Parts: sequence; structure tokens; C-alpha cells
Amino acid sequence: MDLVIENLKKVYNDKVALDIEHLEIGSGQLVGLVGNNGAGKTTLLRLILDLIRADSGRVLSNGMDVTGAAEGRSATFTAADNIEWKRYTGSFIDSKFLIDFLTPEEYFNFIGRLYGLTPETVVQRLEAFKPLMHDEILGTGKYLRDFSEGNRQKIGIIGAMLIQPKVLLLDEPFNYLDPSSQIVVARLIAQMNQQLGTTTLISSHNLSFVADISTRILLLEKGHVIKDLNNLDHTAIAELNNYFNAEA
Repeated sequence: MDLVIENLKKVYNDKVALDIEHLEIGSGQLVGLVGNNGAGKTTLLRLILDLIRADSGRVLSNGMDVTGAAEGRSATFTAADNIEWKRYTGSFIDSKFLIDFLTPEEYFNFIGRLYGLTPETVVQRLEAFKPLMHDEILGTGKYLRDFSEGNRQKIGIIGAMLIQPKVLLLDEPFNYLDPSSQIVVARLIAQMNQQLGTTTLISSHNLSFVADISTRILLLEKGHVIKDLNNLDHTAIAELNNYFNAEA
């Protein structure tokens, strides 16, 4: 599934948060979004997911406008008017999107029902994530609100990947995780991209992991894409280090 961004702009209090004239993410690409705080990474992901309204422009997911209309979307438009792209999209932005009064099992089964998965399929797919859970998540009887930030992060990432999405968006997936878990998450993201051809966007401050698994890296600054780096040979890290060293 490809993503196309056209004349996309978001402004907060007269400050431009994002301004991208044209950007295409090809089907099956694993794209890293990097940049300093305020560069526009999270804003871009939220716009792609239709979590916030753009001031102008649009995002096309497999040819579908994620807002359901162009710039003239009516005030009566609801998310139910255009849901097809949501059926193949998995995402985790932050822990506020978790359902805190559920246990992990209840949460994963809830996601499974939303995407038409049987309980048996959910159990089967969770097997692939056991190296990330370390026996600290399933079978604990705890509500999501009672888990550490690191385990909440894991639960959110697993929920996003459980549906085996055709498009996957993750914002700072390595946050709150110990080094071993960061390695596992990076491996899981890369495996899903390679085995299922999932079009993947990950925003992260962790240049090492981004450069290690991404096939392409977008460097954002003040809402603009200032570098679009091919990383098939994993050589983009040198240019990224030069940029951030100069900014330091």
C-alpha cells in the first residue's frame, strides 16, 4: 500500500508545524522519520492517521483520501464515512490510546474482534511477540493502567502489529524500553516489513536503530523534509550524524 502526501500543511498559532508539498511512500518501504523536537514527525503521523485536521492538502492511502474528502470536507463528515484504509492500517502513537481498564488479554482480543480475528488467531499471533513480553504481560491479571511505561509501550506496539497491517505507523517505538527490548522491537518491525511487505513509517530519535532497519530515511526540520535519503545500503547514518553534530 502506498502513501501520497499532497500540499499538506498544519499550522498551530501562526507557527507552521508541517508543510510538505509532495511526498510519496512506496508500497513495502520501511521509512524512518528523524529530526529534532518540533521537526513535525508526530504531526505528520497524526495527519496520516486523520487524528488531526490539516489546514490544507491531503493524504492518500492506496489512492483513498484518509479524510474522506478533499479540503472541502463538510462539518457533518464522520470517521465512519471512510474507513476502508483503517482496515489495513496499524498504529501506535502513545499510551493515551490504550484502554486502561482492560487486561492485556482483553485488549488484544478487543483489537482482534475489530479486525475480524478469531480468539484462536489472536493467541497464535501473540506467540511471535513472546520474546518482547518476557512473561511480564500475559497472565498477570493486571489492568493496562497498572503496567510500567515500558510494558505499556510493548502492549501498544504489539496491538498495532497483531493485525498484520499493510500499513504500520509507530511514533517513538523505542521509548521507555530497555536495550534488549529495543533490539527485539527493531527486529519485529524489520521482519514484518520483509515478510509481509508492510509499508512502515517509524518516527524515532534513535538514529542507530532507524538507520539499521530503514530502507529510506526522511529528515525533517521545522515541518519540512530537508533530506530524503536512500538507505538500502545502510550508509545514511553518516549523513545523519553530520547533520546532528552540526546542530549540536
